[in-house]
Amino acid sequence: QVQLVESGGGLVQAGGSLRLSCAASGIIFRIDTMAWYRQAPGKQRELVATITGGGSTNYADSAKGRFTNSRDNAKNTVYLQMNNLDPEGTADYYCNADWSRYKRVLLAWGQGTQVTHSS
Repeated sequence: QVQLVESGGGLVQAGGSLRLSCAASGIIFRIDTMAWYRQAPGKQRELVATITGGGSTNYADSAKGRFTNSRDNAKNTVYLQMNNLDPEGTADYYCNADWSRYKRVLLAWGQGTQVTHSS
């Protein structure tokens, strides 16, 4: 069974940085495009960043210039480097296949990792 395990969240000061990781088991990396999502309290889950197997990335407007998506296929892991975090970044962060490409949620969600901006 495919599992997604997110980690790296925490409390961050204004303008601080965090690096999130998502370790995937099973055949996950036969899925070309992976993505990071976030869900703020009381809001819907939203797509933050995507990365293809070849390393091409796309970002939501809120992430452009501050977040960097990367992956290590040998380790079955994707990463999200978040710099200059602002209060809008307070959310639970998840990884999964890119639902905008595959038109549905492909994998069971992991437990997520919580990021809190100390505003």
